Amino acid sequence: MVAKELGLRGAVGVGHSMGGHAMALAAALEPAAFSRLLLIDPVIQSPDQYNSAPIEVGFIRRRRARWKSAEEMYQRFSAKPPFSAWKPDILRDYCEFGLLPDGDELVLACPPEIEASIYQHCNWPDADISAELATIQIFTTIMRSGHLMTEGKFDLSASATDPMLASRMPNARDVFLEGYSHFIPMEHPNVVINDLK
Repeated sequence: MVAKELGLRGAVGVGHSMGGHAMALAAALEPAAFSRLLLIDPVIQSPDQYNSAPIEVGFIRRRRARWKSAEEMYQRFSAKPPFSAWKPDILRDYCEFGLLPDGDELVLACPPEIEASIYQHCNWPDADISAELATIQIFTTIMRSGHLMTEGKFDLSASATDPMLASRMPNARDVFLEGYSHFIPMEHPNVVINDLK
């Protein structure tokens, strides 16, 4: 595990979306590595949601993977939800650092097929970390989007976070952000920064 290999001790662990899921699991496996956690709309669902029901992710597989430049990608994404709601500097970073050179073009660092497989498996039973969550003793803030996932509809801007997540952890507080989408760090970075001060 990365935290163990780096010899982390007392770090502040921050994770958004699937990164929040991974950060919580890392803290459970290597508790001394962290002093506190900030999980921003983590993809940690209620236990009953881990049922292997298929999630339609064809639109992610069809995502355009090749670009002439980061600027071309930025211009396309800045006019298209959900990216159009992101802070421009953050979207520019996403486009610049999310592409890799491939001949005369640039390609997405995370290929659409890989991204689709992550979403497709996020509700499989082995993704349920309920037992690990119950062991995390360090103080944890859970920021949740007010834009909730609708049953049967996959929406990248909606929150899949269990509304009762904080109550399933020994030392956690719930911060519910009405009117915010799943992309809290991209749209409201100051909210995240202020919590870390």
